[in-house]
Amino acid sequence: MTWPAVEAALARGAGVFLPVGSTEQHGPMGLIGTDALCATMIAEGAARAVGALVAPTLALTPAPFNTAFPGTLSISEGVFAALAGEVIDGLAAQGFRKIYVLNAHGANLAPLRAVLKARPSVTARLKSWWDFEPVNVLRREWYGDWEGMHATPSEVAITMTLGDLPLVEAARKPPERLTPEYIKAHAGDRHGPPDAHRRDFPDGRVGSHSALATRAQGEQLLAAAVQAVAEDYRTFA
Repeated sequence: MTWPAVEAALARGAGVFLPVGSTEQHGPMGLIGTDALCATMIAEGAARAVGALVAPTLALTPAPFNTAFPGTLSISEGVFAALAGEVIDGLAAQGFRKIYVLNAHGANLAPLRAVLKARPSVTARLKSWWDFEPVNVLRREWYGDWEGMHATPSEVAITMTLGDLPLVEAARKPPERLTPEYIKAHAGDRHGPPDAHRRDFPDGRVGSHSALATRAQGEQLLAAAVQAVAEDYRTFA
């Protein structure tokens, strides 16, 4: 958009989506930018539905546990919180009265919550795209426990809507199943030191059978997420 176009949108009271993802490995067949892509695609679809704008995606976020895998870029929680805070402050100062932060990376949640809590005067909402039941119905139906925690088939499927991903041989074999105790202990991407993480999950998948993903599933997941986020935005706005 041009600046006059943004100014006109502000004049009519448009809100804004702020997608937040990551730049990290997503297993042997998932794209490194999977989280940023999912957040962006869903935000763009929801914004079209509700007449909102979409700010540039925050794609450099905390992912220290994955830095033993080539291609992962991680920034500290403090740097991320400072960056996200300044972006949110900037959007509010520009005149956006409603800021919807759409997240796609578990490690972002704690710092983002702290950022928003420190800004009670800013009208903002934080949601992850997997927060919505219509999305989770599909994830449970298609993947069950094989959804896992990282490099999930659902997020890989969504990126497949941009173009087919090669099913590499390494992805055909199911990963080791996660125990309920592990999932509880490591929620929010608390996965420990990078070398130990790669040792325990050598292909980058954390209980997630990425090879179950299909483009057709991705199209349905994307549509369900867009509709759910748009409805939630309308409630928020």
